[in-house]
Amino acid sequence: MATQFFSDEQMERLRSYPDIGREELIRFFTLARKDLGFVDNLGHGGGRGPAARLGLAVQLCTLPWLGFVPDDLWSVPQAAVLRLANQLAVFPGVLEQYGRRAQNSQRSSEAGSEVRTGSRCRPAGSR
Repeated sequence: MATQFFSDEQMERLRSYPDIGREELIRFFTLARKDLGFVDNLGHGGGRGPAARLGLAVQLCTLPWLGFVPDDLWSVPQAAVLRLANQLAVFPGVLEQYGRRAQNSQRSSEAGSEVRTGSRCRPAGSR
């Protein structure tokens, strides 16, 4: 017999992004040089396109902010998208293309794995 661990309201909160304040925006959605290198895939031949770079940056910044990446990546607050797009010198609208094509959905899944092992992630409890 299956039991529901989260209420429907809690599940909805886990599927999308909450609103973000100015301090959180600056703290969590500012890319360090190391983050930029990771997003650009420097040292590994590069080649990520604008949508992949912005989508990966959104995941990279979301994980330390919320502790997880919501299912609906495209519901990220617009202020966060604009901030990251500016830092990456890409058009903010390219996020709509991230993970949408069949070949990219596999890459999107792989990117999530990369984010979990990326530059900002540490074992729980470490500071």
